[in-house]
Amino acid sequence: MAHFLIFGLGYTAGYIASDLRAQGWQVDATGSRGNIAFDDEQAVHDALDLASHVISSVPPDPATGLDPVLERYGAALAGRWLGYLSSTGVYGDTGGAWIDEDAPTGGGRRTARAAIDARWLELGAHVFRLPGIYGPGRSALDRVREGKARRIDVPGQVFSRVHVADIASGVVKAVNAPAGAYNLADDYPCSQNEVIEEACRLLGSPLPPLVALEDAGLSDQALAFYTENRRISNGKAKRILGWKPTYPTYREGLRALNASTMPSNASTAPATESSDQR
Repeated sequence: MAHFLIFGLGYTAGYIASDLRAQGWQVDATGSRGNIAFDDEQAVHDALDLASHVISSVPPDPATGLDPVLERYGAALAGRWLGYLSSTGVYGDTGGAWIDEDAPTGGGRRTARAAIDARWLELGAHVFRLPGIYGPGRSALDRVREGKARRIDVPGQVFSRVHVADIASGVVKAVNAPAGAYNLADDYPCSQNEVIEEACRLLGSPLPPLVALEDAGLSDQALAFYTENRRISNGKAKRILGWKPTYPTYREGLRALNASTMPSNASTAPATESSDQR
């Protein structure tokens, strides 16, 4: 039976659920947007009895560093297709070098995530390692509109990112693919400043000032992102899953998001490429 159980129906998993339902899957889910309470063990086990496929987007417990799904329901997961939404943070800092799924994990700040990532792999899961996620309501466009965008002077710092719709399409393609780790990232790692500058150009907004990292007023969590520098390769997902991102760079992604928020009588013609083709 084509039946999925999703643990943690949040922002990203919601897009996955939508794509699955569009292809005829029945989907149950825990989480604030789901139809089952995570703590209702009878309801969860009933859903597991029906589910041929299970995916979790539940992060580590901040207090213990453990995986709530594996701790509570791990013994009931055997014999199913398994998926887990992990993070490219498991790779740690590479000094800006390109890395693929064969790179070592566990040496960065995401030690709990790396340990859980490894546990899901041991169970025979499809582990999707995700970089910075953006999409409707969660993009540089929104930060510029809200006056929260920052340009931070950290020469040589790059980040990888991926549009949430491309994560969903990658997960769906993995339903019939071998288990293992897959990086789902776009084709163009770059600085966050470059993304902010394009968002400002699309919106006709002035650029925020360039400030030093220590003067940016970032939270500890945001500051932590700047301690690691890496470029994520998506070659394995392309080869094995036949996946190709609809938004290969932030430019296509931001244009589509900007067009989707324009009034119906506004022009939706694609923005012209800037002269900077980095």
